[in-house]
Amino acid sequence: MNLIISNNSNVPIYEQIKNAIINQIISDELKEDDPLPSIRNLAQDIKISIMTIKKAYDELEEEGYIVTRQGKGSFVASKNTELVREKARKDIEEHILEIIDISAKFNIEKEDILDSFEFLYRSDRK
Repeated sequence: MNLIISNNSNVPIYEQIKNAIINQIISDELKEDDPLPSIRNLAQDIKISIMTIKKAYDELEEEGYIVTRQGKGSFVASKNTELVREKARKDIEEHILEIIDISAKFNIEKEDILDSFEFLYRSDRK
């Protein structure tokens, strides 16, 4: 498993780990029933606290991305399509907020943004 963690990011390390694993699951780099590294091994590999990895794994399990089997470790859960769609919606919302911030900074009207969206959406589908 390939994880890139930035100490300079405003995003907490456990959340960077969690997001990286979610992205690998959604993109099918990690597939259903693929084993994840043990918390201890991953902590050693990326030189991060065991508690940080545990927090990421706990949240991944809470959100339904992984399952933990007593004595066997953590594995990618079967894909819940609604969960994947919800993640996509959240990603879209984050991009929309970026667009709103940029448009406010340069005084670009909402209608101009919507016109651009409509044009690009239609032209990209052909």
